[in-house]
Amino acid sequence: MSASTNLFRIGELAKAAGISERTIDYYTKLGLIAPEKRTMKNYRLYSTETLDTLKRINQLKQEKYTLDEIKERLEQWRSLGGDQDMTDKLTQLEIHLKQLEREVKELSPILREMKPSQKRQALASILPKGAACIQSLQILINQFTSMS
Repeated sequence: MSASTNLFRIGELAKAAGISERTIDYYTKLGLIAPEKRTMKNYRLYSTETLDTLKRINQLKQEKYTLDEIKERLEQWRSLGGDQDMTDKLTQLEIHLKQLEREVKELSPILREMKPSQKRQALASILPKGAACIQSLQILINQFTSMS
């Protein structure tokens, strides 16, 4: 990392993020990330926030989001004002919701094959946690909608 400015050159950023310089170039061209500034020799310099963004991109890619979907998410989160903790938590929440959605889809064929008594037993075991999750999401949604 550059000692005087705490900014990464592309090679340093690539190494810190565990990706290739070529990937950073590609993400820059797509508008997923942007250099903070350029040096006198025209080297691109990236901030630590860019490193955090690259980590978010990697998490979302692992969850099978397309780069277009990732770009859309990043733009939404940036419009929130750039609070790092908030965007980290929203990223994690979105990833968990996507995992939950995928798991529910995987369970659907299994549920169709179950006997009614088995379905009731399964419902009884997940209902309290499911209701708590739904209530938490309602509280979150209400907080967002009350702000507008």
